[in-house]
Amino acid sequence: MRFSRTSKALGLAAIVALAVTGCGGGSGTNTNSSAASDPNKVISAYSNEPQNPLLPANTNEVYGGRVVELLFEGLRAYDATGKPVNALAESIETTDSQNWTIKVKSGAKFTNGEAITAKTFVDSWNFAALSTNLQNNGFFFESIEGYADVSAVTETTGADGKKTSTPAPTAQTMSGLSATDEQTISVKLSQPEADWSLRLGYSAFFPLPSEAIKDPKKFGENPVGNGPYKFEKEGAWVHDQSISLVKNPDYSGPRAAKNGGVTFKFYTDPGPAYTDLQGDNLDVTDVIPSNALKTYVTEFPDRNATKPVATNSTLNIPGYNPNFQGEAGKLRRQALSYAINREEIAKVVFNGTRTPSKAFAPPVIEGFKEDLKGSEVLKFDAAKAKDLWTQAEAIKPYDASKPLLIASNTDGGNKEWIEAVANGFKNNLGIESEIQPFAKFAEVLDLRKSQSLPGLSRAGWQGDYPSLYNFLGPVWATNASSNYEKYTNPEFDKLLKEGLAAKTTEEANAKFNQAQEILFADLPGLPLWDQARAIVWSNNVIKAETGWNGGILYYNIEAK
Repeated sequence: MRFSRTSKALGLAAIVALAVTGCGGGSGTNTNSSAASDPNKVISAYSNEPQNPLLPANTNEVYGGRVVELLFEGLRAYDATGKPVNALAESIETTDSQNWTIKVKSGAKFTNGEAITAKTFVDSWNFAALSTNLQNNGFFFESIEGYADVSAVTETTGADGKKTSTPAPTAQTMSGLSATDEQTISVKLSQPEADWSLRLGYSAFFPLPSEAIKDPKKFGENPVGNGPYKFEKEGAWVHDQSISLVKNPDYSGPRAAKNGGVTFKFYTDPGPAYTDLQGDNLDVTDVIPSNALKTYVTEFPDRNATKPVATNSTLNIPGYNPNFQGEAGKLRRQALSYAINREEIAKVVFNGTRTPSKAFAPPVIEGFKEDLKGSEVLKFDAAKAKDLWTQAEAIKPYDASKPLLIASNTDGGNKEWIEAVANGFKNNLGIESEIQPFAKFAEVLDLRKSQSLPGLSRAGWQGDYPSLYNFLGPVWATNASSNYEKYTNPEFDKLLKEGLAAKTTEEANAKFNQAQEILFADLPGLPLWDQARAIVWSNNVIKAETGWNGGILYYNIEAK
């Protein structure tokens, strides 16, 4: 049969459409119909230095991701509501949800003129999945038969007791992936997964030109893609300053640019960016300083928008921290969670642009369920927090020789809420706590990846594709791409696998919610709040909006 799975995305769209989009702010989109748009005008946008060279399968943080998504196009794309639409895919078919046939549109090319064929995708996906290539997003290919052979690692324990993982693949390509002719991709999954094609719009599945595979590091500095934009010139990425993109005149996909380009300007503090916006020296931002959350609506009348999106925030607790290991550690994790007054912080610090988390996934995702077993730890209870901490002390004393640090980038407006959380720990648990500040989000990710955090870490997830699984598997599954703290629980992994193999969305989500109950028991991270993404724009912009996951639709921005 011809396969077209849209139920999850349509469910998300309905929820977003019915949600109150104001939060004290404007609507989901704003338009000044009296102004004529300039399709060649370059707009400037808030951002920060990407963590890694710009390869799709190695980019899993927001600042690099927003660039990669504009430079490349995959088999599918997602519209503003999260509905998947075919891009380079002519068709995606299956008869049993395990064996898939994908027809690639003919005539597609990268901006260097190289043709994009079925083999292009096969080579790109094998490159991404092969563990020796060290691509952060290799885990997204877990469902394809043979992934275990290309992703294998060997773990050794050194004299200091620290474990080291070394890539040790037994194969170079996935056995379930092949190009049967120039335009046809054949995919066999290790088990039937009805919603597998939903993820094909995510950047890990984007095609790469041959030069990228030959020299990934060099390519990542000056990437050549096939998306609605391209690098303005070689060297358009000026590190720690900006990245300049211009419209790709040969692009003919579903995300055609309505402006002449996007220049991402890097800031280490949202305050100066906000000032630049007020002076029309920056055109759009999705990061508003905490002290402006109560005033941005009046300061940018008809030039702001706020709506609930598929993005959440967590406070991650490294399993390698001795204070949070064993039975005492489990009690302390619970105590930390009870000590956070999420409702007060969402109201006072975020001015209602956040809502306290009820689960490990946001409510706009289909399948969301609150009141899961164990989720009571998300409620503020100072007495309960103190009691749990006291119980932990009776088992194993807490090492209070240093403050409990919370690592975070300072550019994202995080300082104020972290200080509020730290004060909660001090007042309710009697421990010193403070922010461990970094100018770049990439620096925090590097510490997490090397398992070198001295304390906790601010974290979060912006949906890659509209699925409950996407907020669980890539973040918490064993060896998952963004599971930097190396959390592992076999029962959790088992439930995820059963959910993926379910015949209906309802059955799948039931398994995923069971898996969340295990997360609530283990608490590898503390869900904090879900986002209503607020954006503002300058007088140079007619219209701006965010998509289903909170990312600004840069290609859709109309400029004067």
